[in-house]
Amino acid sequence: MLQRARVIADYQFGKGTGIHLFPEGCEFTLSKTGRVRQILFRSKRIATIRAEDGRLTLSIEGAARLHGHLPAPVNRVVISRDVSDFVSEGKNAFARHVIQADEGIRAGDEVMIVTEGDQLIATGMAMLSGTEMLSFNYGVAVKVRQGRS
Repeated sequence: MLQRARVIADYQFGKGTGIHLFPEGCEFTLSKTGRVRQILFRSKRIATIRAEDGRLTLSIEGAARLHGHLPAPVNRVVISRDVSDFVSEGKNAFARHVIQADEGIRAGDEVMIVTEGDQLIATGMAMLSGTEMLSFNYGVAVKVRQGRS
């Protein structure tokens, strides 16, 4: 199970991220059908495997592990200071507040939301590509799943 989770992470976030995201000693919760649903480390959820597509959704703990491993600006959406408190509370990040975004981000990707100083404040699913986030002046850029506060 651990190897499978690492392979998914390598595919989704880049080669080498799986071993960093999921260290030895991870625990797994299974669905009624025996599929892996949640991956925990020291009783904290790191990620969940989505049933519909088999991709990972990150908790704030998982995003913190990824943030420490991936260099900026990879997989990051930088938002303006004036809305960082709202986003860290779990509110969605709108395109007009995006200052910078990784051009490799595609709609549907799991991303980290950071401040201008690269401080992780939330994690969520990109609703727009990285270039669209910078081009658009309206709409949700990232649907926030979990914030730091």
